Amino acid sequence: MTDPLAEDVQALVFANRGLLLAAPAALLAAFGKPSAFGIAVGLPIAMGGEVVRCWAVGYSGETTRNDRVTAAKLVTSGPYAYVRNPLYLGNFLTALGFTIAFTGKNSALQRFALGAGALGAMLGLYATIVPHEERYLRERFGEDFDRYCERVPRLIPQLDPAPDGEQKWDPAVIGKAESKTFVTFGAMLALLALKSISA
Repeated sequence: MTDPLAEDVQALVFANRGLLLAAPAALLAAFGKPSAFGIAVGLPIAMGGEVVRCWAVGYSGETTRNDRVTAAKLVTSGPYAYVRNPLYLGNFLTALGFTIAFTGKNSALQRFALGAGALGAMLGLYATIVPHEERYLRERFGEDFDRYCERVPRLIPQLDPAPDGEQKWDPAVIGKAESKTFVTFGAMLALLALKSISA
């Protein structure tokens, strides 16, 4: 049986996940010292993370932006056939890429501290909200969700996708569902450019 207080904390963290993820990004922006090499390595990884997000959002739709867990349907198509949390995988890749891009001229110890702080905070956040989401999906979809969990890993993508679901990719939803992410990504690019010029 789940502790009601733990459920409340998970729900609160889920509702404020965007704000909580802004803190490590702000640390990178404040203390990072970018280099041309770091940017050349990190930016493609960050952009790859956003591509993964767009791929996933095209299947899952705008429900990914709600302050509480909702799901009109159990999405098992596209990236969801490889991993159960492709949005979070995309976010992690983007954060990893920006961490590399922002810290190229930092000392090894500073790079480690900033990277561990940014990526560790993200992992801690997801360790809190993924069980919250999965509890909802299990209650909502029952055995269908359990079978999906048996076929598809939670975090590390499998090479062979599970049998594809019925959902189709809808690029029309991406602009609206990803507008905040695009603004945040653009702001990080602008900060990276400013810090590179001033470095």
